[in-house]
Amino acid sequence: MTVWAPTDNGHADITSHDSYLDGVPHNTFARLRQDDPLHWTEYSQGKAFWSVTRHADILAMNAKPAIFSSAQGIRMEDQTYEEYLARRTFQETDAPEHMMTRMKVAKAFSGPVIAGFEDAIRQLCAEILEEALSVSEFDATKTIARQLPMRMLGRILGLPDEDLPWLVEKGDALIANTDPDFTTHVLDKMTTDEFRMMPFNSPAGAELYVYAKDLMARKAAAGENNGVLNMILQPGKDGSTITDEEFRNFFCLLVAAGNDTTRYSIAAGIQAMCHQPELLEQMRSDGSIWETAGDEIIRWATPAIYFRRTATEDVEMHGKTIRAGDKVIYWFASGNRDETAFETPFKVDLSRKPNRHLSFGQGGPHVCLGMWLARLEVKILFQELAKRLGSIEAAGPHKFLRSNFVGGIKELPVRVTRN
Repeated sequence: MTVWAPTDNGHADITSHDSYLDGVPHNTFARLRQDDPLHWTEYSQGKAFWSVTRHADILAMNAKPAIFSSAQGIRMEDQTYEEYLARRTFQETDAPEHMMTRMKVAKAFSGPVIAGFEDAIRQLCAEILEEALSVSEFDATKTIARQLPMRMLGRILGLPDEDLPWLVEKGDALIANTDPDFTTHVLDKMTTDEFRMMPFNSPAGAELYVYAKDLMARKAAAGENNGVLNMILQPGKDGSTITDEEFRNFFCLLVAAGNDTTRYSIAAGIQAMCHQPELLEQMRSDGSIWETAGDEIIRWATPAIYFRRTATEDVEMHGKTIRAGDKVIYWFASGNRDETAFETPFKVDLSRKPNRHLSFGQGGPHVCLGMWLARLEVKILFQELAKRLGSIEAAGPHKFLRSNFVGGIKELPVRVTRN
């Protein structure tokens, strides 16, 4: 049984945010993979980019960062060089700068450091699920999926509990800046010049800038010199430290991506359980599937629909020429449903192995910094959920984000019974 079947007619405008209101237009991506895997895609007043839709092509190109550069932005929207410099994080840099900056922050999110939070994650999951499952019908995105990453990130970063709802609200406004349910500053429906130097071209970025600066000032005044944020601020092996601007941009990235990507992976996994009843039984009875289940749920969710690169030289591919300076979009959502890479890609297979999904940007230097945390949170949440559930089913239609960049179910009504 498929978990969710796309309804687009195979010719959707893949650049339009409205094309994602019913989920990713997978019929259109399937057609492109088959007929035109390197597609010249026009999106605004003569502007265009190359759409890369096959798994093998994305994987191969992602391994060539010198040819396909991140240093001109990772979204399809245009920006001036001044805007790029003001907004960028290490995601939007190339070697050697990328690795130098990444090394300053990566130690705080390494596998061993994140493994130390396992007990805290499990305790949080138990608290969240006991509260959620006290009633038989609820919105699983709001009541479960939204809660865990918000509260866990707060603990990891040492943020006050009372600040977390506000921070998540601002993170939503940043990363879902094309969805009127999350912001009044809808990026494609109004003039955004006032905030063009802020992350995601959003007023929420300006507010988070101020919060991050004040937070670290308060920590310094209180003599707090431990925790992940302080670890990030410590000098690297070469003696260099992260700049104030780098820290503020990285903090905005943490608040936005650190919450939303895990949230929408959890929501997609719960959606899968509603439509594939066998998943619950597998989670209860087969302990070995936990070695693979997290990655399969993340493949299914693909919370980052695409990342952009910019060609630095001419490249011949599929009988076409990508010119130096051309934008290139890696459609992860398409690659993660590629029939040549995944057997029955529209089915959730918790024991899928190998599973070289593209959701963490695998195969390149920009592999997701938060992948260890995302895997651990997803795994533990579903382990704890399976212990408590007798059954779960959809209690109404689910509702997707209006975004061509972030794929997620923002409303997921479910009906449950306790185990």
